[in-house]
Order: sequence, then structure tokens, then C-alpha cells
Amino acid sequence: MKVSIITVCFNAAHTLGDTLDSVAHQDHPAIEHILIDGGSRDATAEVVRTRGHHLAAFVSEPDRGIYDAMNKGLALASGDVVGFLNADDVFTHPGVVTRIVQTLADPALEACYANLYFVDPQNPDTIRRVWRSRDYESGLCARRGWMPAHPTFYARREVYQRFGGFNLDYSLQADFDMALRLLDIHRIRTRFVPEFWVRMRMGGASNASLGNVVRGNLEAWRACRSHGIPVPPWFILIKLTSRLGQFMDRSLEVKP
Repeated sequence: MKVSIITVCFNAAHTLGDTLDSVAHQDHPAIEHILIDGGSRDATAEVVRTRGHHLAAFVSEPDRGIYDAMNKGLALASGDVVGFLNADDVFTHPGVVTRIVQTLADPALEACYANLYFVDPQNPDTIRRVWRSRDYESGLCARRGWMPAHPTFYARREVYQRFGGFNLDYSLQADFDMALRLLDIHRIRTRFVPEFWVRMRMGGASNASLGNVVRGNLEAWRACRSHGIPVPPWFILIKLTSRLGQFMDRSLEVKP
């Protein structure tokens, strides 16, 4: 089973090398790693030259933001399965992609996902937040504002071919809109694997400021409404409070 991993970046030279190394060290033999860069002005190209020998494709050009870059990656992907690992993310161990392949060897499944560590940007061994996922239940995205941790979500490429890429109307929550479409609306068949697959540095665009948090949750509310799902105004509060437990789990340590 060939797995396409799409990494998008912009001026991420200080973290991109770790991401490239993490993919290169996976033990699954059939990985297609695609890097989409938004025309970085830092040392990204040099990092790619020295640590990106395994890349199947490297595109560097201006884009309309992170989700436009992800759509470019989807257009290039040729794997049986597709996932995203951003330029501040790394896998928790070299066998993660093998676990994904083992899970999706079940032909009844269309996607799988797992747990994620949010770690300190300067010290990735320090956990700041824990994203524990759960088995999907019908309507869970719209009802609770829930979604799988996107960097752990791997779907068969045909899923994106059938249902389309990321909606660029949402600059902060197009991944939530994607989860809403695939899970709540189209009801693809998924499996939650209760393992930690990704370490993600904190500080992403959707959480970069209080303003972005508010705008992102408004986008999620708007996404539900655009699909004819009658979510109440307090949906935003439900979505915000559902994340509180992620900050309270201090019992775990990042695995090698």
C-alpha cells in the first residue's frame, strides 16, 4: 500500500528539517512525501537540499494559504492513502505509517485516525496539551464541534476524489469543514486507533491569537450552517469547552 504524505510550509526552515527526517525514518517502504511551499523567503530551500533527498515532489510558489497548499498536494498525490504532516509536526515513532497501513488493510475502512501530542515549540519533549480522540458517532462533528486530530487522519485517496478537497472559504477551519463533510454528511467508514501518532508543536494559525480562536470557531459554526445543519449559536461555546480537557492531562510522557 502506497502512502502519500503531504507537508505544507511557509518560512518554516527552523522546524521543517525535523519533519523531513521523521518521514524519511519511517519503516514502511512505500511512502510518497510531497512538500508544498508557499514561496518561502527563508532557508527552506536549503533545508530541502540537505535533508529532503527522499521527497517525491517539491513545489515552491505563492499560494492562497495553507488549505490551498494542501489542495495542491492532493492534486499531486498518487498513493492509495493520503495524510498530512505539517512542517512543525513529527511522527512519534518510525512505525506509525506501518500502523496506518495495517489498519487500512481492512477493505471495509475508508479512513483512520489516532491521538496527538501538542508539544512545546522550543522543547518538543515537553507536552503542553494532549489531544485524545474517540470513536466516531453519528453527527458528532456538528453536535460537539469535534473532529479527529487532522495530522493523524489518513484516508483513501478515492475519498478525496469523490468528495473534493479543502474549501478555501475557510481560512482557519477548512479542516473542520472537511471532517464535517466526510464524517457527518458522507459518513465514510473510519476507525479510531488509540495510540499517539504525531507530535505537533503548539502555535498553529488557528490558535495563534485569541482573535484567531474566535474567528476559527465562527468559521466552524458557519460551515455547519452552510451544509444545512441547524446548530445553535452556543455551538461555539460547546466547541471551545470541549477542548479544556486537553490542557489538564499531565500524566503522559512523549514516547521516543
